[in-house]
Amino acid sequence: MLLKLIEYIGALIEGPIEGVGRIMVLFYSVLKWLFRPPFEIRNIFKQMLEIGVKSLPVVLITAVFTGMVLALQSYTGFKRFGAEGLVGSVVALSMTRELGPVLTALIVTGRAGAAIAAELGTMRVTEQIDALETLATNPVKYLVVPRFLSGTIMLPALTVVTDIVGIIGGYFVTVILFGVSSRAYLRTTWDYLEVEDIYNGLIKACFFGASFALVSCYKGFYTKGGAEGVGQATTGAVVVSSMTILVSDYFLSAWLFK
Repeated sequence: MLLKLIEYIGALIEGPIEGVGRIMVLFYSVLKWLFRPPFEIRNIFKQMLEIGVKSLPVVLITAVFTGMVLALQSYTGFKRFGAEGLVGSVVALSMTRELGPVLTALIVTGRAGAAIAAELGTMRVTEQIDALETLATNPVKYLVVPRFLSGTIMLPALTVVTDIVGIIGGYFVTVILFGVSSRAYLRTTWDYLEVEDIYNGLIKACFFGASFALVSCYKGFYTKGGAEGVGQATTGAVVVSSMTILVSDYFLSAWLFK
């Protein structure tokens, strides 16, 4: 009975441990090939377009309505204490420190992360990745490194857009709809927002971009099982990346904003 229990527990933890080992090996390979020529500049720009530019519409919509909802809720609460003028600082700090990087990462993961896993997974099950190896082309260098680098670069850039658009959305609700002084909104935003809040949020965005790109590439790179496996890899990439972002967000916040 005890032996069966141990076997059952071992079977449960074998898969996650193997996955962690594989993703660490892949991460090491990415770092090894990152600064070694030849540099796939054209491929990198192509992935920056796919991950960053094509995610811009959904990021803009998310940002503007997040800022508007945040301003609406903050104004409703602050009005009870006669502190409506502080809404701008709450929106700015919330967007730059937390909501900007996290929401951007989750949105881009759902769109670009799923696409990365599906694309690489399809290449794996159709043996295109094996064909690259037979042509003496390293698949990690050619496929994974450009996506990893593009995710790390483009997510902070999208986060900057999210922060700005979110603050503008909060301005629209607070000043245009509720009639709070424009000077008060801008003054509190300027007075309470520090440069440290902005670049710490961008540090989080860099980590989120690297993590979602790495997890998505890992899920696609090791896909097996045909079309069904591609679907499972796509779903797993989004779920694991999202959980990684949310869990790491706490530890990054505790480290950066202590």
